[in-house]
This record gives sequence, C-alpha cells and structure tokens, in this order.
Amino acid sequence: MAPFEALYGKRCRTPLNWSEPGERVTFGPDLVNQAEEQVKFLKSAQSRQKSYSDRRRKPLVFEEGDHVYLRVSPMKGVHRFGVKGKLAPRYVGPFKITEKCGPCLRVPKEEVDTSQVQIEPDLTYEARPIKILDQKQRSTRRNTVNFYKVQWSDHSEEEATWETEEYLQTKHPGFLPSISNEYVPTS
Repeated sequence: MAPFEALYGKRCRTPLNWSEPGERVTFGPDLVNQAEEQVKFLKSAQSRQKSYSDRRRKPLVFEEGDHVYLRVSPMKGVHRFGVKGKLAPRYVGPFKITEKCGPCLRVPKEEVDTSQVQIEPDLTYEARPIKILDQKQRSTRRNTVNFYKVQWSDHSEEEATWETEEYLQTKHPGFLPSISNEYVPTS
C-alpha cells in the first residue's frame, strides 16, 4: 500500500491518469488525444484570464520632468542603500527623468557612489575588516566564545556584523591581534 493511499484512503492521481480512480485507463492514441484536448482547454482558460487582466492594465508612459522610483531587487549578500536584510528598501528614489532615451533608467552618478567599490573579474568583492566596534562573550557548558562587532570596508558602522574570534582568525589572519590590543572592552 502506498503512503498516500494509507493516509487519505484513496489512490493518488498521477499525471498519466487524471481521470477518476476506477475508470478505464487509456493508452496509445486515446491518451494523446485526451492530453491534446486538455492542453486546448488550458490555453483557452489562459487566454480568457489574460483578456480579463488586460482590460484593467494600461501601459505606463513617462515624460521628461516626471519623478519615478527605481525598484531594487534584493540579492543575497548585496547590501546597498544603507540597510540590509528584510528591512532593505524595495524602491529607491524619487529620480527625476531628465531625458527620454529608451525604456531604461539611467541613474545619475551623484545618486549612487560606486567609485569606492572594487569589483573582481568574477563580479565579487572582498570586504576587509577595518576596526572592532564592540566585544562580547557567550559561555556554553564547556567553553567561552568571543564575539567581535566588526566594521567592514565600504560599509558604515550601522552595517557592522558580529563575528566569532575563530572566523576572524581563519578568514582574516593578522587582523585580530593588532586591533584587539588597542581595543578596551566597555562591558
């Protein structure tokens, strides 16, 4: 007995047999004709839904002097516009349309400063730790783990992250001993 049948008390319907359980199973040309008929129904339903949607939809037309917002699609690991994580803005702007040259938006250089970011050929960049802002310790049953709040290059103090001492020693050797001697914990 299949797990689905044990749980729900009936046989699972598979894509090969969408007819009701217990009906005669079709094979060969009948199966192909039945599949073509179902595809025809799906296409007609899809076109009907598209026509309903297109009744309310109208194309956006922008003119010079209008103000628009730029939609920012969040990518994992990329922190822009000052906030990271779930609270990152979905739209930035408003930007003023100065010239119509096509359907794309050209962001003015003074709006987004990318001169300080060094991008590798594989479109990644290496963030380097600059300084330690804070330190704390967490104790487990067997040992104590040191955490450091690290400010990274090309990031503000608000974007500082808590990193373990082990991570900093393995990924950035030489950084921790030089700065931890200067840092005096506040707590």
